[in-house]
Amino acid sequence: MSINYEHKTHVQSDIKETFAWHERKGSFRRLMPPWEVAEEVRADDTLEDGAQRIFKFPMGPMKMKWIARHSAYNPPYSFEDDMLKGPFKSWHHKHEFQQNDDGSSVVFDQVNYKLPMGPLGKLVAGRMVRKRIERMFYARQIRLERDLKRHSEFAHLDRKKILIAGSSGLIGRQLVAFLDTGGHEIWRLVRREPKKGENELKWIPSKGEINSSEIEGFDVIIHLGGAGIGDKRWSKKRMKLIEDSRVNSTNLLAKTITNLKNKPELFMVASAMGWYGDRGDENLTENSSSGEGFLPQICKNWEDAVKPVTESGIRTINLRTGIVLDATGGALQKMLLPAKLGAGGPIGRGKQWYSWISMDDQIYSMHHLMMKQECEGVYNISSPNPVRQKKFAKKLGTVLRRPAFIPTPPLAIRVLFGKMGVALTTESTKVIPERLIDSGYVFEHAELEPALRDSLGLWNKT
Repeated sequence: MSINYEHKTHVQSDIKETFAWHERKGSFRRLMPPWEVAEEVRADDTLEDGAQRIFKFPMGPMKMKWIARHSAYNPPYSFEDDMLKGPFKSWHHKHEFQQNDDGSSVVFDQVNYKLPMGPLGKLVAGRMVRKRIERMFYARQIRLERDLKRHSEFAHLDRKKILIAGSSGLIGRQLVAFLDTGGHEIWRLVRREPKKGENELKWIPSKGEINSSEIEGFDVIIHLGGAGIGDKRWSKKRMKLIEDSRVNSTNLLAKTITNLKNKPELFMVASAMGWYGDRGDENLTENSSSGEGFLPQICKNWEDAVKPVTESGIRTINLRTGIVLDATGGALQKMLLPAKLGAGGPIGRGKQWYSWISMDDQIYSMHHLMMKQECEGVYNISSPNPVRQKKFAKKLGTVLRRPAFIPTPPLAIRVLFGKMGVALTTESTKVIPERLIDSGYVFEHAELEPALRDSLGLWNKT
């Protein structure tokens, strides 16, 4: 027995741009719900008949492969796709696009699907599957509306040729996808052998190896690479890797860029709010001094490595990023299990400040700074409303509908995670994005609870 589902999305872009957004490769990543841990295996560069997209996603303790084949390609009015392999008995998805008189457009999603095991499958899992589909398409609607709006702000400017190092990281994956859907030409700087037919260039930063001739001609170079700060306990070896992977790679790129004949117009490099260190209740703007300790020193050395590029006359930007909210990785992912178990309460007294930012605001602000030629220097990339850890825990508990009052002693953090846990959970950093606000950036998520609900797909409406 087949089941029908329909969803309608109104966007302010015209039908041609809306269809083009869907046709670009990055649309898959941007349309994937932000709480779904999906791995793209293959994505053809077109939606034309016969093209395929293959991805893996978790289904309980296992990974399920989904193979979709496109058909009925009729730009800019429609295309369709069928599931060749996946969790459903069948799945047919028709995408229709309609132009409105006011210049906006409408996207109609029409899905016809069958569950395994016939009537029994519908009885057992029908309601749950329906709710998951509704959540998925609401998340798609939000992303499509926001992405097209953000791209439209700079539609009058030329598209950029962009090289990104660290493209496989938490932020990098979403940034690549978003910039691609905006029509920019995206290349990745990777440490493995480049995939045939992909826009990839190889470098080995640990050995100081990069082909400078391949770096010629890019408008923008973005460096987001570095070993994960919160992935493992901080042994001496790990601490050295954390620093070297950031500072040495930035030094290599900076040296290469300054010696290019055709230099980029912008060099954008990640940094972190760790630059400020443990500062209690102090409001920390871009003009605040650096802190003391391991993370502040790393961030200082990291930013210093960019100076030769700045001194050569190239526009440079350092991004002092806060806690990026993403359900598939980073700090939020690590918080979810204890929070769901009712053990996500205050750490110590919970008075330490958490400076956070939603994933969408992270990439939208980077895009904003990239496209505005007058923007350069250091920017705090965080919400204008940092919260105390106790409030963060309470808001997360509210969204998850779990209690959040059981405290975690700082000693337990130290025993379990060492210096890394202490630095990332108990230190207080109250960052204010003063220069980002002054540049005209408008946040999607100025407040924490809506940001968490979007990240987790737990809106009040559902």
